[in-house]
Amino acid sequence: MAFYESVFIARQDISASQVEQLGDELAQVVQDQGGAVAKREYWGLKNLAYRMKKNRKGHYVLFSLEAPAAAVAELERVMRYNEDILRYLTIRVPELDPEPSAMMQNKHGRDDRGRGGRGDGPRRDRGPRREG
Repeated sequence: MAFYESVFIARQDISASQVEQLGDELAQVVQDQGGAVAKREYWGLKNLAYRMKKNRKGHYVLFSLEAPAAAVAELERVMRYNEDILRYLTIRVPELDPEPSAMMQNKHGRDDRGRGGRGDGPRRDRGPRREG
């Protein structure tokens, strides 16, 4: 079986629990076709770059799949006709990465940033510093 990564964006006006239920339904479609969902990540409600079907935000979900091509075709067919899904993208990858995706690493890495006033970040001015 081949390896795939699939990301879909769900409408902003459904709840996170409804997105979780939608993910369960899509995972069941893959399993019914003889595939398996190796990893599932909920990236959260994020701003979209442009409006899609009158939505400014969307719930992002990533699936890492080990499935035959027929299972991926059926998954995309179900996503195409689901009114809660704004967009989806599925790509074939050489192998599945067991580590958290870059989006999840970014989410956890935000706690390490310094908070505070002056002096803890890079300088934003244009010229060299003048002394004396």
